Amino acid sequence: MDAEERWIGRREALERLGVKTQTLYAYVSRGRITARPDPSDPRRSLYAANDIERLLRGEPAPAGVVRHAASRGEAEVLSGLSTVVDGRLFYRGLDAAQLAHQATLEDVARRLWGLREGNPFAGLRPRVDLFTGGSIRSRMYATLARRAGEDPPGAGRAMDDLAGDAALTLNEAIDAAAGPGPRLFFHQRLARGWKMIERDAHLLRRALVLCADVPLDHAVMATRTAAAGGAPMAGAALAGLTTLAASPLVRRTQAATAFVIEARRDPAGAVRARADDADLFGAEEDWPQGDPRGAALLAGLTLPPELDAVRREVEAATGRTVDLAFALALTARALDLPREGALDLILAGRLAGLLGHALDQRRSGSPIRARLRYVGPEPGAN
Repeated sequence: MDAEERWIGRREALERLGVKTQTLYAYVSRGRITARPDPSDPRRSLYAANDIERLLRGEPAPAGVVRHAASRGEAEVLSGLSTVVDGRLFYRGLDAAQLAHQATLEDVARRLWGLREGNPFAGLRPRVDLFTGGSIRSRMYATLARRAGEDPPGAGRAMDDLAGDAALTLNEAIDAAAGPGPRLFFHQRLARGWKMIERDAHLLRRALVLCADVPLDHAVMATRTAAAGGAPMAGAALAGLTTLAASPLVRRTQAATAFVIEARRDPAGAVRARADDADLFGAEEDWPQGDPRGAALLAGLTLPPELDAVRREVEAATGRTVDLAFALALTARALDLPREGALDLILAGRLAGLLGHALDQRRSGSPIRARLRYVGPEPGAN
């Protein structure tokens, strides 16, 4: 969008288009119309007037939004949750970096889940039999596994019921990570569990929002495949979350965490010693022009001098701002979180998005087109 882009409210957008609200939301989800939070009220959206005029003229969507059919050997997944356009990540048409300024994970979950009315988290209570042993990751896994065993299959159930299951699953997983207590926002519960200063909790909110979703990775594929097969919401999310734990982002975040701890003593020397480590300093394949989520996370944080020196050295060595992995590692150290704190934020944030993919798969019913080609021994051969 150029600097002169005009933004209009929902009522004016509907009048210009002559459509119902659901159709406007569909245009946003498909990338035909760009939306952003209203600076005066982040619960409302503004819509790009130029995109609406382009749509009325019958012109195609901007380059970078339209996707071509899958090639042979590829699996095609239709999703209305997230897309990357011009190096920016959008959640159902809204810029994730802009959402991170004020939105909570609950806000983003409702958006990714396609819920325009109601609050599925209202009135949810903590369980008395939470898992309390082991790491946060293991407690979240155990919580999802238990809910998967308790909840009925997703196939054939009403979407409102599935959204309720998703809300219960996310609520209990956050409690498993943070411990039971007052019904605060998710980021406040995590801050309480980590015994953080209350004024710093907004940094966890930013991180959770920025970690909530990506357009497609193996975790999304695992979640949607399980949901397409009829798994409960928690079961589909568990498939995705365990896959996410082995993802490039998680591996990169763990490497960045170890590097930041080491580099605080001698940032320039540490960067020189690892300058050829492509896994640590190389550009992420999904963000060849740089990951905007890193800058969005650090925008709310004044780093201590020794950590800011690490950031400067990394940016000088790579020629770009730090990505989400390094930003999470720096934030976790600045807040004195446990060593796995950055990873825990990824898992908690992405759980909201994975549940959104499970819901979207059940709602859309779009098949995941893939074929298994057998190349094993000839049947009946010795």
